[in-house]
Amino acid sequence: MIKTFDELYDAVGKRPKKRVIGAWAVDDHTISALALAVQKGFVEATLVGDQEMIKKVCADEKIDMSIFRIVHITDDVQAVTTAVDLINQSEGEVLMKGLCTTDKYMRAILHKEKGLLPPKAVLSHVTVVSVSTYHKLLVIGDVAVIPAPDLSQKVAITNYVINTAKALGIEKPKVALLAATEQILPGMPACVDAAMISKMVDRGQISGAYVDGPLAMDLVISKEAVATKKVNSTVAGDADCIVFPNIESGNVFFKTVTNLAGGELAAVVTGAKVPCVLTSRGDSTKSKLNSIALAALMAK
Repeated sequence: MIKTFDELYDAVGKRPKKRVIGAWAVDDHTISALALAVQKGFVEATLVGDQEMIKKVCADEKIDMSIFRIVHITDDVQAVTTAVDLINQSEGEVLMKGLCTTDKYMRAILHKEKGLLPPKAVLSHVTVVSVSTYHKLLVIGDVAVIPAPDLSQKVAITNYVINTAKALGIEKPKVALLAATEQILPGMPACVDAAMISKMVDRGQISGAYVDGPLAMDLVISKEAVATKKVNSTVAGDADCIVFPNIESGNVFFKTVTNLAGGELAAVVTGAKVPCVLTSRGDSTKSKLNSIALAALMAK
């Protein structure tokens, strides 16, 4: 079971290298993260972007430009399209967002004819978070792609966090379905959906994990709260995964943990043909390196 990002690096370093295609990979954080991933033996990297911009970053950061394959494209939209084309041509197992905006990146992935989304698939965002106040990594979703997931989308998100946790070596992940309360209140959709998903697990429609909800956040992560409230749950107080009821709750948690609590993260879009690294343009080199490692672990 992988409990830290350093352990993730060790695990990925023991596997065959994956090929990463960087879409408009012209900024220092993306190029530096890919250079570190290449040096650590995780990946081979192709940078799709303006060669002069890439050359300047490599010079400024003292990176040997020859470690990369470079596809020279001077326009960000065309660079993203080309990167997706390279994935479809089986020239890479991981796609990575560079300096382009998220909407341009996602538009290329979602393109009906030339994108990466299989028929009827649900695209979602999975984040792995490490925070000093919790005893292991947390796998969470969705904090960036699906604004208000319906029941079927929440089922898909649940399966994605389960699969990610399993990739991290957790044999039977503990998944918490978050709501404002652990009570099943008919007037609160998050509670109703969580109760329905929990029942689906009981009947074998979702397998391979312990799943419980609705659970309030204190019950998700605090064994003391579980004891105080006398809640009987395999998941409560020891969750490996959290499924959020909407993007607001997930995004606030994600940004609070990383910006206020000093947490580290890795972020990948799942449901596409390949894992797609999706971090903010302002995220650190370390966050991008973590994300590359996670995507390489998940890639086939």
